[in-house]
Amino acid sequence: MSVAKVILQPRKARPFFGRHPWVLDSAIGQIEGEPRDGDEVELFTAEGQFVARGLLNSASRIRVRLYTWQADQPLDETFWRQRLESAVRLRKILGYLQPEGAERLVFSEADGLSGLIVDRYRDYLAIEFTSLGMALRQELLVGLLVELLRPRGMVLRRERGTARGEGAMPPQGPCWGQPPDGPVFITEHGVRYGVDVCEGQKTGFFLDQRENRLAAARYMHGRRLLDVCCYSGAFALVCALRGEAREVLAIDSSARAIALARANAELNGVANVRFETADAFSYLPQLAAEGQRFDAVILDPPKFAQRRESLEAALRAYYQLNRMAVDLLAPDGVLVTCSCSGYVSREDFLHVLAEVAQRSGRTIQVLEQRGAAPDHPTSASCLESEYLKCFICRVE
Repeated sequence: MSVAKVILQPRKARPFFGRHPWVLDSAIGQIEGEPRDGDEVELFTAEGQFVARGLLNSASRIRVRLYTWQADQPLDETFWRQRLESAVRLRKILGYLQPEGAERLVFSEADGLSGLIVDRYRDYLAIEFTSLGMALRQELLVGLLVELLRPRGMVLRRERGTARGEGAMPPQGPCWGQPPDGPVFITEHGVRYGVDVCEGQKTGFFLDQRENRLAAARYMHGRRLLDVCCYSGAFALVCALRGEAREVLAIDSSARAIALARANAELNGVANVRFETADAFSYLPQLAAEGQRFDAVILDPPKFAQRRESLEAALRAYYQLNRMAVDLLAPDGVLVTCSCSGYVSREDFLHVLAEVAQRSGRTIQVLEQRGAAPDHPTSASCLESEYLKCFICRVE
């Protein structure tokens, strides 16, 4: 069967020879053939030179997602198996895939599998499709994951907004084997957590902050810590158990998250961490009005910039949150501040901290600029795959 051809506009081919995987609608001149959404297509320059092969979606601004730059390599079962094997092999190299552990096995563009995310929680896999082309290959991809990893069950997850504009996507729920009948208990850095794989935020746990939690804990000995947007308590518990923080107050706006966090504290026998359901933007000023002071503050808010158009509003929100945190910090306090908004660059985030320093009259020194854990690599060809910023700072 012949494969349809997507012809680029003149002078639009350079990024794709550089292996960037997203072909936007504005780069395309014409399509030869009548491909359906999700079909394999070949990408050519305006002069007729082959560039790459990918999957088409006429409903998406990312019109074609590219997967191979070899003209003789079809996107068949063998290809997808090799890509999945490569992703799993990296996690083995990193020392992950421990029996009681959890990690991201497939990270979309960063693993050459644009539109597919796979997380492992012990014997269970959580799968998320962020492109129609990959979703239409669900049966094939699930079968290959079963072959490679032999899980007990798989759950399909959908994070709000991640597949915006992709068209009809499969519903959330069990998609293979036996789904977990309660929390899946994992161990990270010697701390145990119960993970809600079926209904929890993201795929149940913030795996990308794995190494940042341990890095933050190194600064916490004997300190009074405020953990803001704590979700299921991972930063708070690592800082209490591994970092030997003296006292921890952790807040989140979700009562369900706080219930998970309290259960995790009990699971680990931690008594010096208090969890409260509270909105950060109203609760932090209340703490300041009460004269409360902390030796350390951790900020790990949700994604403020869901799209490029909301960047300015997001930067204002980051400024407000970080300013409130600095106002609560004692001299020589530690600020661990994070942004998971891909549209917010490291430079943007540093400018936010510079403005906070200027307006608060405090000196802020950035001690560490960190990103996501190694199981969330960055593709050198797709810098958009870098999204997480985690700065550890001293505030005089």
